[in-house]
Amino acid sequence: MSRPRVAVLDYGSGNVHSVVRALTHVGAQVELTADRDLVLAADGLLVPGVGNFHACMAGLRAAHGPSLIDTRLAGGRPVLGICVGLQVMFDGSTEPSSSAPAQEGLHQWPGTVSRLRAPVVPHMGWSTVHAAEGSRLLAGVEQERFYFVHSYAVATWDLPAAPRAPLAVAPRVTWSEHGSPFVAAVENGPLSATQFHPEKSGDSGLHLLKNWVMSL
Repeated sequence: MSRPRVAVLDYGSGNVHSVVRALTHVGAQVELTADRDLVLAADGLLVPGVGNFHACMAGLRAAHGPSLIDTRLAGGRPVLGICVGLQVMFDGSTEPSSSAPAQEGLHQWPGTVSRLRAPVVPHMGWSTVHAAEGSRLLAGVEQERFYFVHSYAVATWDLPAAPRAPLAVAPRVTWSEHGSPFVAAVENGPLSATQFHPEKSGDSGLHLLKNWVMSL
């Protein structure tokens, strides 16, 4: 049986080698690339994200990331975002922008990324999550803790299932809490994302990544 091919989108977002190693460990054939043909041909695309929302969006646009992600999703091809890779799927962010002009998000999901309402920010460390019922991404690790490093998050979810499409699967939204609840993961058709870092979350994170890779 051939290993699923995963492209990790290379657009200058921090150190992604831990992601590559984790995906390789769970059985994927991994390519760190921004090449259009490789990204579109891969069984799965992982969109990493470290640092400032606007800087990540500027890097994505320079690498033609929005069109690559749109094209994959239009064809039902799986995409997984991590950390700021989740945040950029929303409409925008209130995070200040110093190194890049303010950027809109990818508008895949409605909502705005805002500063965590908590006594201590950033949220850095291990936290439990409240897994969505029927989550495939978190199957087998619903009660485990995952590693977070972030100061901004999405506090609301505004995309219900289509009322006139009874066979459509409602988006599965997993939550966590730091001062107040925030979106920790989303599974919505071919597009999934986590606010936490599975590649830094030990065995639980590897289990989650294996769930995704084995679904490709």
